[in-house]
Amino acid sequence: MNNDLTIRLLATPGAVPLARHAVREHLGHAPDTELCVSELLTNALAHLGPGTPVTLRITGRATRTRVELTDPDPREPVQRQAADTDESGRGLALLAAVALEWGVRPEGAGGKTVWCELELDPGHSPTGRVAVITGG
Repeated sequence: MNNDLTIRLLATPGAVPLARHAVREHLGHAPDTELCVSELLTNALAHLGPGTPVTLRITGRATRTRVELTDPDPREPVQRQAADTDESGRGLALLAAVALEWGVRPEGAGGKTVWCELELDPGHSPTGRVAVITGG
């Protein structure tokens, strides 16, 4: 049984809701997973720019759901303390708040994967799927 979902897409504002929708179709009601996907994609968009190719993977193992976003930039994200008046800077803090754990793994070609693990969402899909999302 394969519970994996892999989505190859370009980081664009329009890709964020499309990716959340794909996660919802794959997992059913999974608000924490959708939040993590939104934050990871939004961070890639904000820090790497529109049109950056990324790969999103959702896997279910034992009692956890794992979300991974791989991008071509080797720089590791830094969790910061956003001031009350800041309009951004809370993405990794949100990730840390809902995830059981999170981290960054360097990739061989100079990129990185930012990942997090959450409690397994009920209704995790019994079939793996691969999707390519285009749209902006």
